[in-house]
Amino acid sequence: MSAEQGQAVQGAGIPLDDLSGGTDVALADGELGGGRPARELEAVYDIPVQVSAVLGRSTMQVSQLLKLGRGAVVELDRKLGEAIDIYVNNRLVARGEVVMVDDNRLGVTMTEIVKADRGA
Repeated sequence: MSAEQGQAVQGAGIPLDDLSGGTDVALADGELGGGRPARELEAVYDIPVQVSAVLGRSTMQVSQLLKLGRGAVVELDRKLGEAIDIYVNNRLVARGEVVMVDDNRLGVTMTEIVKADRGA
């Protein structure tokens, strides 16, 4: 685990290496953050999940949407430099920043883990 991952998450005070409360991360010694052996979860390792990074949202009327063309700018509800939302299977799990992976690909660095409300 890198030193960066061990730092407290911005705004949440949750260290990335202590994700208790239902979310487990496999550690180098084969144990999960919740103290269970990693092999207990091996059955779910190959299940695909959809990961989405949402830059922002906008609401408009259909008439406005139909007027959009090449080069049109759609204003989003986020400010430049503000964290983006990261969803797994349509559930908000984290916030992060957009990063360049190589010359023409983008990625996301997680900066904050969103603690899920288990009662919902």
